[in-house]
Amino acid sequence: MKIYVSLAAVAASLVIACSSSTANAGAVLDGVLATKTLRVAVGTDWGTISFLNDKHELDGSDVDVAKAIAQKLGVKVQFVTPAWDIITSGKWEGRWDVAMGEMVPTKARAEKLSFPALYAYGAAVAVVHKDSKAAKLSDLEGKIVGVTASSSNENYANHTLTPDWEGAKPIEYKFTPGEVKTYGTDSVALDDLRLGDGVRLHAVLTDRSVVQSAIKAGYPLKELSEPLFFTTSAIVILPGDKEFSDKIAATIKKMRDDGTLSKIMIKWYSVDRSIAQ
Repeated sequence: MKIYVSLAAVAASLVIACSSSTANAGAVLDGVLATKTLRVAVGTDWGTISFLNDKHELDGSDVDVAKAIAQKLGVKVQFVTPAWDIITSGKWEGRWDVAMGEMVPTKARAEKLSFPALYAYGAAVAVVHKDSKAAKLSDLEGKIVGVTASSSNENYANHTLTPDWEGAKPIEYKFTPGEVKTYGTDSVALDDLRLGDGVRLHAVLTDRSVVQSAIKAGYPLKELSEPLFFTTSAIVILPGDKEFSDKIAATIKKMRDDGTLSKIMIKWYSVDRSIAQ
């Protein structure tokens, strides 16, 4: 008796073959090509990086980058929106193939995740309410500071950040918060800060692009001019699938060489954040 196996069934078996923290060699890439779909994890409220627009559609720089990656792979893109801490945990359970979010590729994260290509550069900054008397980072000494949980900014606030990513410079801590409050996203933290200086927070630590987007949207905030540190951001996959990693790396290189990546960054930020600052 002949047994016929559908292409979809084969693809499903490839997905199941991926464990919660690693991927079998070739399995993810084979699944993407078989289903002609690249599943990408993004956020719905990550500022300009990724958000829901007026049509309730996902939009933003990460969304455009993901669409461009899929296009160059010759597949369609499917977005999923897990929590940030689930993404960083590495427990993907085969639910997506790639994660965005401008993640800083630290060595600690590399124990659970893989970073095939850098695609954006940024600066972490402190932002305060416009009525705040704080003018420099040292003015935040003993203050209540908000950060996204499981982020490099949380590590900075707790003085546990290890600058071990590509191009990193030594970290100098300019203040010690009196309290560090963690949030699911930067947007929720900024919503608390906009209520007033010290109402819930005195400052939020986040990427400069997030601050600029919030201020443009009418948030009564101001950035303290001195950056906390400069970052590199990477595409994120699970370790174990060298074929998929190499394909993503080659695709990002192609997007950098043909100007696609630069155009996306300039479209959303008016500056080319694909180039190191």
